[in-house]
This record gives sequence, structure tokens and C-alpha cells, in this order.
Amino acid sequence: MLRGPQGTTFGRNATGGLINVITPDPSFDFRGKASLRVGRMRREAGDYDARLYVTGPISEKAAIDLSGLFRKNDGYIDDLVRGGTLGDQRVIDLRSKVLFKPADNFKVVLTGEFFDQQSTTNSPQPVDGNTAGRRFPGVILPTGPWQASLAEAPVLNLRRWTFALHTKLELVAVNLETTSGFLNLRWTQITDSDASNLRLGNFPAIFRSESGSQEIKLSSSNPGPFQWLVGGYFYQFGGSSFLQPWTAANPTLPLAGPTLEPDLGGRSFAGFADATYEATPGLFVNLGGRYTTEKREFSQTVNGTLVVNDVDRTFNKFNYKVGLRYEISNTTNVYASWSTAFKSGVYNMASTRNVPVEPEEIKAAEFGIKSDPLNWLRVNLATYYYDYKNLQLQSKDSLGAGYILQNAANAEIYGGELELTVAPTRDLKLRGALAYTHARYKDFTAAQGFLPRADGGNTVVTLDASGNVITRAPKWSGNVGFDCGHDLGGGRLSINGNLSFSSRLYYDFANIFSQGAYTLSNMSIGWTPESEKWKVSLWATNLTNEKVFQTMRPGALSTDGFYEQPRKIGGTVEVRF
Repeated sequence: MLRGPQGTTFGRNATGGLINVITPDPSFDFRGKASLRVGRMRREAGDYDARLYVTGPISEKAAIDLSGLFRKNDGYIDDLVRGGTLGDQRVIDLRSKVLFKPADNFKVVLTGEFFDQQSTTNSPQPVDGNTAGRRFPGVILPTGPWQASLAEAPVLNLRRWTFALHTKLELVAVNLETTSGFLNLRWTQITDSDASNLRLGNFPAIFRSESGSQEIKLSSSNPGPFQWLVGGYFYQFGGSSFLQPWTAANPTLPLAGPTLEPDLGGRSFAGFADATYEATPGLFVNLGGRYTTEKREFSQTVNGTLVVNDVDRTFNKFNYKVGLRYEISNTTNVYASWSTAFKSGVYNMASTRNVPVEPEEIKAAEFGIKSDPLNWLRVNLATYYYDYKNLQLQSKDSLGAGYILQNAANAEIYGGELELTVAPTRDLKLRGALAYTHARYKDFTAAQGFLPRADGGNTVVTLDASGNVITRAPKWSGNVGFDCGHDLGGGRLSINGNLSFSSRLYYDFANIFSQGAYTLSNMSIGWTPESEKWKVSLWATNLTNEKVFQTMRPGALSTDGFYEQPRKIGGTVEVRF
């Protein structure tokens, strides 16, 4: 995980950080691993997870791998209307890589992945009974967590195909890398907009999109005081949707509203460069830059009539990064950086507005220290400051089923994070992290606000949210954990525990709807023989069965939310071969 803008070294612009997931390439040695996990939640809901990974050679110059995942959980949310449960999910994920290595200095990796999900996890319940359904007789309201009273069973299904081709050529003084990518996504959802058994709002939607990308990077490979990288990136996407954000004034009337069929598209070109120079022993200076030009296109059809005809807008921006790093010793270094980034303006597919929101821009400063002062102690400290301009935000519209996009003129986030790892013995490792975040809208005078009504639902208003806390940004958060091991019975016994905590966080611009401070805990105990060929373990997540809202969605028809999963207890068997 990388904090802050990353556009000078990676293909797409990243304003708020980057999670870079790297999967291993196939191996020329045959090996594999398999695991089976079985757990239980409330209402005897089963939780099943089966995984398999196999890799090996197919010739002297080629190797292949195959990974598969099947995950399924039964429903654990009480369906108060139809009986039974909701919240079930089934996931199939298959991925394979083929590695061709015709020479020691050249390799080609082809990756393909198929992902399929079928679920009813989008089963909201009204927060504190806040739904417009309370205004009418016959309403059924949940009385506790993990309950839902919905007019129609929800659907959240998606299917995704991805392909990638990566090449790397190692020359005498440089490395040349290329990465091509393709994605095809189909997404279907049916979501209740008022979170009640009465038909006041429903939002069926179908999303279809395809995208392709190409990245080329040339980088230095020889050791020396000057290291550099230059690259180019191209990205193109297109998609269409079918949206029906329909509502009714009361449950005796049929749902009605627009049928929207938007088409979105665009393309982006970027060139970037990054260089690091060791000015004196241990002192590294880093400079990076990126120029991006991105075009967005939009058409909108309402009830079969084209109302927005292929409008487009192009956004151009140069961003940069300046950094310093000093190695105080072999075990300690300090660093500081200043960088900028932007995210292009976007059109709202759920509206007939033919003007996109403005681009989001950020200026980011970071200072930190990474140190292993003792062979049993690691300390990392980071402080940061982010200054946002035209922060792009989404909220429900005034009718309650659709949504709007808008800009907050300015916002700022600053804070720090401390990470500690203590390993006093071979058998014990302690870890902890504490983060402080000050996140405020600096200038947001036309925010979409929702004020609770006494009879249920919310009144939609325009308000000044300047000075309010940014959504989903707790002031304090962190975690503590331990890994304990002991040689036992010709093998190794391990006990692991983790506790994460967060202070209050808000889900609306007016800071009315929030999740209070909470703590979640997980534990596991396992045993592995000396051969490490297999492992058995028992585990529990959300050990104390905390009732924590994962998210809340304020809107005209309700303020609804989704709880984190309840306590889950189970066992896992892993085998390596």
C-alpha cells in the first residue's frame, strides 16, 4: 500500500494512494498448495472457502500456474418479509498465468482471470428505523441488527473477464517493460431505496463496460548513484447502462420514474518520468513528473429519447513530485516528499446533466522515518498533509433512488501514523499501529444535506458543510496484535490475535449520521508439523460479535445501512505439495 499521489511511477493517476497487488509468476519447479475453510455465523449460516494453487513447467522455456477460489456463505440476515435469510454470496475466481522465457534476459507473462459473483449482500436496513415507510400502515421495521424488511429480494451479481500481457527485456544498461490489459465487466443489481417492505423506491440497474490499457516503461538497471524511469500510458474505456431509479409517493401507487440508458466513454494518454540521484553517500534526491490528457464522452437516453447527444470534454494536467531520503544508518532512514496529482472530471450517468464535475486536484506533503533501532524492534512514523481542490463527492438525489455528483471546493486532511513491531523472542511478535486524522471540508457551501423527519425519511436541503468532518474519516484508528509460537509435538503451535479500533466516523456531509467508536477482534490457533507440508487451525472473526455499520446511505426515502458480518467461528486445513 502506497500513500499519496503515485502518477510518476505507475500507469493510472492515483490521488489518494495505491494498493498494488502483485501475484507470483509461474515456477519451473512443480509445487502447489490447497486449503479448505469452513465456518459458521448466526442462524447457522455456513461459510465455505476452498482454494487451490498449482504451478510447474510445461517445457524448458515455459511454465504455467492455475489458481482457483470458491467462496460461499449462506444468508445471515433475517428476511422479515419472505422468511428465511438474505446476505448470501457465492464467488468463483479462476486465474492462470503462462510464463515464456526464451532467453535469460527476456520473459513474457500472459494472465487471464474469470470472476463471477452472485449475492444478496445489498440488503440494507433502516438506521434507527429511519424510513419513509413509517408514514404508512403495514410497514415492518427491523428491531435489531442483521435484519431486513425489503419489498423485493435484492440482487448484486457481477461477472468479470480480465487479460494481461507483460513483457520484460533486460539489456546491458536498461530494462524495457510493457504491460497490456483488457477488462470486460457485467454488473446487475436490484436495490431497495427506502429499506422497507413497502414499495416506495427501487433501483434496478445493469452496467456493461470494457476497457483496455497499454503501458511502456524504460528504466535503468545498472547500480549507481543515478536511477531513472520513463514511461508512457494509454487507457481507453467504454460502457453502457440501464437504470431505473423509480419511486412512488405512497405504496398504493405504482413505482414510476425515468428509464435511463447512458453511454460513457473516454481515453487517456500520459507520459511520466522519475529519477533518483544519490547526491552524497546516503542522501537521495527524487524528482518525478507526469503529463496527462484525458477525454470523457457522455450520451444519455431517457425513456427512449436521446437527450444528451455525445458531449465530451478534455482535461490536461502536468503533475510533479519532489522527494528527499537520507539513510542515517543501515537500519534508519528519514524521508520527505511534496507531490501533486489530479483526477479528471466525470459525467453523472444517472442524470441528464451534460456538464461533468470539475477535475479533482491534490497537493500532498509527507514526512516520515523508518527504523530498526534494535534487532527486535521496528518503528515507522509518517506524517502527511493533503490539500484537495474540487474534491469529487457522491450522494443520493432529492427523490431518493438516484444519486448526484458534486465538487467540494476545498478540503484538507492531515495526520500521522505510528507503526511498531516488537519481537523480543523467536516465539513472540507484538505489533501495533495508531493513526490520527484531521479531515475537514474547507469550503463546501452547497452540500447535499439530509435532515431526519419525525415521520421517517429525510428532508433534502442544500447546506454549508464547510468545517465539517469528511465522510469515512475517523479521527483515531489503529490496531494491535500478536503472533505467538511454541514448538510442540514435533511441530509448531501458533496463536495469533488482532484487535482493530476506530473512533466515530460520519456518512453524510452534515455530520448527522454516524457510526460510533467501535472495536473488532479476530483470533486463530494453528499447528504445523516440522515438514510444514500441512497446517490445521481454528479461528474466529468479530470475536465479540460487535454490531458495526460498515456503511450508511442517507437519502430522501431513508437512511439505511449495512452491518459488518457477525461473529464467525471455523476451522481451516492447508496442504502444500
